[in-house]
Order: sequence, then structure tokens, then C-alpha cells
Amino acid sequence: MSGAQCCENPPAPSSGSGSGKVEEFGGLSSYISGPAHSNAAVVLISDVFGYEAPNLRKLADKVGAAGFCAVVPDFFHRDPTVPDQNTITEWLKTHGPDQGFEDAKPVIDALKSKGITKIGAVGFCWGAKVVVELSKHPYIQAGVLIHPSLVSVEDIQGVKVPLSILGAEIDRSSPPELVKQFEAALNAKPGVDSFVKIFAGCSHGWSVRYKDEDEGAVKSAEEAHKDMLDWFVKYLK
Repeated sequence: MSGAQCCENPPAPSSGSGSGKVEEFGGLSSYISGPAHSNAAVVLISDVFGYEAPNLRKLADKVGAAGFCAVVPDFFHRDPTVPDQNTITEWLKTHGPDQGFEDAKPVIDALKSKGITKIGAVGFCWGAKVVVELSKHPYIQAGVLIHPSLVSVEDIQGVKVPLSILGAEIDRSSPPELVKQFEAALNAKPGVDSFVKIFAGCSHGWSVRYKDEDEGAVKSAEEAHKDMLDWFVKYLK
């Protein structure tokens, strides 16, 4: 992963905190939105800036409004990366997605204990690697990767559930040529449905780090959000 690009354009501040609530869930502080009694859930796994990013919480509210129980866990235990204060390489030594994968398991168990029978997960940047690991096992029924980082072709070859990958045209972490390799690996798995799309003119992080006053950026983000929701409606509803 390109640390420089990964930490470019940190989340814009927002005056709103979202319509959901923060509570302990599966052993992690989590932002939860959506109906109280849904049989389908989506776990949103953040990029390196963490679960408090305003646009990520707004997206969780959008997922909740679509009828899913949306959960955004704090996989970084109140220690997301801080631009200009620590390098991503050093931070990753103690915040690896392998630990995120382990921390996700109790969250999924907690969802099942609520009677939820269908679970999807979407990961952004760092979170995409966690979703890939979950997709190699029967932990989730569908996954979405948005501007992924740390993901290899070998990872994609191990996926066992329907997977959507939304990439950016301008992305050193997962450039279009790598995303096309992901697509080829998925196409070689006829038993696994997939959807791959590269967003022209967009940069790494576009789906959750846009500024509200940038109409073009908002439009591109909303397009990605719709693609993500359509995928989960298809496989979780």
C-alpha cells in the first residue's frame, strides 16, 4: 500500500454525527444505524482514518435506511492513523488487517445472536483486506471492496462468496491494472458471482473522503454507494 496516497485527503469535518448511535457491540465500540429488527446486516469496515469518519457514518445511515442493520466497529481501538503524526508503515505494525479479521468474528457472532441470518461486509482501503479474509470463509454471504489496499490476486483467488470490487482510476494502492487482475481471478471462479468497476477520474478514497461542496465528488461517491447497496440487496434481501 502506498502510505503517502493512503493518508492523502483525510475525511472532511462534519457538523452532523449521524442518525445512529454508538454502543458496545461484539466487544468493540461501534456506530449502529438502521432498523432494530432486521434479518440482514452490513458491517462497514473503515479505512485507516477509523470508524468516526463523518462520511462513513453518513453511509452507514444510508445502509440502515435501505433496511439493513448497519454496524461500523472501531477496529483500531480508538487509535486510527493521524496524518502527519505517524507513518502508515509504523502504524500498520500494530494495526494489521489480520487483527481486524479476528476482531470481526465476535461482531459477526453478535449479529447472529440478534437473529440476523444474512450478513454482508464492505471494506474501504485497509478494511477491504479484512473483507477479503472474511470472504474466504462462511462468515459473510456477500462482500464489497471499495478502493482496496493490501489485497493480492492470491487473496481474490481464495474468495468463496459473491464479491463486488469498486476501484479508482487514480490509485497507487490498487491501480486499474491490478483491479483487472482481480476481475480475471474472479471470472475464473464460475461458482462465485462478481461485479468489478473502475471509476473514471476518481482517486483512492473517493467514496468516503469527498467534500460536500464538491458536486462532482459527491456524485461519484453516491454512484459507488448505489452499486454497493444494489449488491447487498441482491444477496442479502
